[in-house]
Amino acid sequence: MATIGGQILCQAPDRSSSIREGVVRIEDDRIVEVSFEAISGSVDWGDAETFITPGFIDTHLHLPQFDSIGAFGMPLLDWLSEVIFPAEENWNDMDYARSMIARVIDQCLSVGTTGICAYATSSYDATITALDMFQRVGLRGVIGQAMMDRAAPMSLTVPTEQLIEQVEAALQQFPPTGRMATAVTPRFALSCTESALLAAADLARRFDAMIQTHLAETRRECEVVSKHFDGMPYVDVYDKMGLVTERSVFGHGIYLDDLSVARLVQAGSVIAHCPTANSFLGSGTMNRNDHLAHGVRLSLGSDVGAGFERSMVRVGRAMIEAAIAKQFQSDAFRRTGMIDYAKVPTAPQAWYQITAGNAEAVRWKDGGRIEVGQPADLVIVQPDVPWRLARCPLSTLMYSWDDRWVRHTIVNGRHYTIGPNGAGVRTEKGESLGAVR
Repeated sequence: MATIGGQILCQAPDRSSSIREGVVRIEDDRIVEVSFEAISGSVDWGDAETFITPGFIDTHLHLPQFDSIGAFGMPLLDWLSEVIFPAEENWNDMDYARSMIARVIDQCLSVGTTGICAYATSSYDATITALDMFQRVGLRGVIGQAMMDRAAPMSLTVPTEQLIEQVEAALQQFPPTGRMATAVTPRFALSCTESALLAAADLARRFDAMIQTHLAETRRECEVVSKHFDGMPYVDVYDKMGLVTERSVFGHGIYLDDLSVARLVQAGSVIAHCPTANSFLGSGTMNRNDHLAHGVRLSLGSDVGAGFERSMVRVGRAMIEAAIAKQFQSDAFRRTGMIDYAKVPTAPQAWYQITAGNAEAVRWKDGGRIEVGQPADLVIVQPDVPWRLARCPLSTLMYSWDDRWVRHTIVNGRHYTIGPNGAGVRTEKGESLGAVR
């Protein structure tokens, strides 16, 4: 058993967060007790200034793109061709892929990410290796082979029949019931033939697997998709193929008409909002408030490497900034020069989103909360600012956030100590993280 004392992030029914002083006790892979009490000197870690949060959940990221952060000045489709496809070709070399996967795991742990919904490349071997390595460390989530049987370099294109066989094999090896599972992951409508899209939907249905893909990220992308599929709206293309379901997580969802939004709501699909990626590529700004008003289920993702922030705390802050930017474009702001803050998420709401909110969006029945019986996925943070004295402590934490404050990340009960500047992640036994892979 291990005990951690500090200010505990608590979740409220109104999808907001607060802090309460207390002690968390974990045993094996579970939280066994949460006591809201003064912290004694007998805890294993922490003190009254320590912040204890559930592990952060990132619902949209690309593992092979971590080394491509910062390739600035290109729109989406050009960026894919000139930067991302060459980077993903490197994963055809399995020594390179293993080395990079290990570095990505280190980076996730160093910023407190314990849960992911991630894309690998079109390489089956690299995808299985990523699933295995993430599982060995104890991280939670899904990883999918990026399905591409057309409109990509030959080195990344997999023949349709072989592609479907590989995805099915991955689903059998890492089924949806596991802590680390396979997601059915057609990259986007342009990368797959109709046969591949239909087969992807069939696999997801048979295995009850998560579907993840991209949707309406840029106007140009929407135009090209519509032209390729006889003028159909983007959502209708996926719907025709059987991919619009309650298990579907669509990255971006910026350019959607009312009928498309209504179909997503009807199906119970999720849009993964990726504010840093959208600003970096100049794609646009998703109208979060409008989507919520229509009943769309939303999650939040870093979208590394178009997204330039690995930390979900910083992505949460970007979500707030994107909502403010959308206000600047409103008729009400033009008339009054005033922002309607009721339409802008608060920092306590952002903390909820990157923990319990994202867990709920991807239908993890447990996770994202510090409660008895929950998985022991926790982040122990030691801020160096007087945050507890602030008017809104959670806002001060979010806006002054420093990744170096993350001192320990616990995944499935396994304790990793974060070294200086986020480097040198080590296990509770003091061994380097590479030694446990």
